[in-house]
Amino acid sequence: MKKLIRHPFHLVTPSPWPLITSISALCLTTAGVMYMHRYFYSGFFLLYGLCLLIASLSLWWRDVIREATFEGMHTIVVQRILRIGFLLFILSEVMFFVSFFWAFFHSSLAPAIQIGGIWPPHGIAAFSPWGVPLLNTYLLLYSGITITIAHYSLLAGNFDSTLSSVFFTILLGVIFTCIQFYEYYTATFTIADGIYGSVFYLATGFHGFHVLIGTIFLCICFIRFWYGHFTKQHHVGFECAIWYWHFVDVVWIFLFLTIYWWGSL
Repeated sequence: MKKLIRHPFHLVTPSPWPLITSISALCLTTAGVMYMHRYFYSGFFLLYGLCLLIASLSLWWRDVIREATFEGMHTIVVQRILRIGFLLFILSEVMFFVSFFWAFFHSSLAPAIQIGGIWPPHGIAAFSPWGVPLLNTYLLLYSGITITIAHYSLLAGNFDSTLSSVFFTILLGVIFTCIQFYEYYTATFTIADGIYGSVFYLATGFHGFHVLIGTIFLCICFIRFWYGHFTKQHHVGFECAIWYWHFVDVVWIFLFLTIYWWGSL
C-alpha cells in the first residue's frame, strides 16, 4: 500500500500545450522570415502561425486558470513561485530595453562621421518632447495611479472600485496606443532612415507592443473579476498584470527622458 505524501507543491499533469506552443512559435518565426524575403504565400503562413500560437496559448492559460480557480492547485507556495517566475520574466524584458538604450547611447554620445558627427543626424526632424510624448507620459503615469487604486480596492474588498479602476486603466492604455499610432503617422522619418530611425522605432515600437500586451492582460483580468475569479487572498494573475503595467510605465519614463527629450536637444 502506497503512502500518501502531502506537500504544498503542484505536480502538473501531462499537457500537450508546451509542445504545440513551441511548434506554433517555430511556424510563426519561420513564416516571418519568409515574409521578409517575399516568399509566395508567406503572409498566409504568418497569419496561420499567429492564430495557432494565440489558440494554443489561450488553451494553455485556460487550463492554468482552471487549476488555480476551480481545482485549488495554487497553494501559497505555488503562488510565491509564480510571482518569482513572473518577476524573472520582467527582468528578461528589461534586458531587451537595455539593448535598445545601449544602441541609442552608443550612437548618440559619439556620432559617427557617416551620419555627420551630430545627433540627431542631419535631415532628421526629431519630435518635440513637449507635445504628443508629454501627453502620453501623463496618460501612462495616471494609468499607474488607477491600477494601484484597483489593487488597494481589491485588498479592501471593494470590488466595484476595483472594476472601475481597471476599466479606466484599460481605457488609458487604448488611448495611449491610438496616440502613438498617430505619432507614427505624422512622423517625417521612417525606420529605414539610418540609425536614428532604427533606434527610435525599435525602442518606442517595442514599448508600444508591451502597452498593447499589458492592455490585453488587464482586459482578461477585468473579465475574470466579472466572473469572480479573484479574491482578496488569491489574485496572483492580477498582481502580475499590475507589475507588468508598472514596468511599462517606468520604461516609458526612461524613453521620454532619453530618446524624446535628451535626444532632441
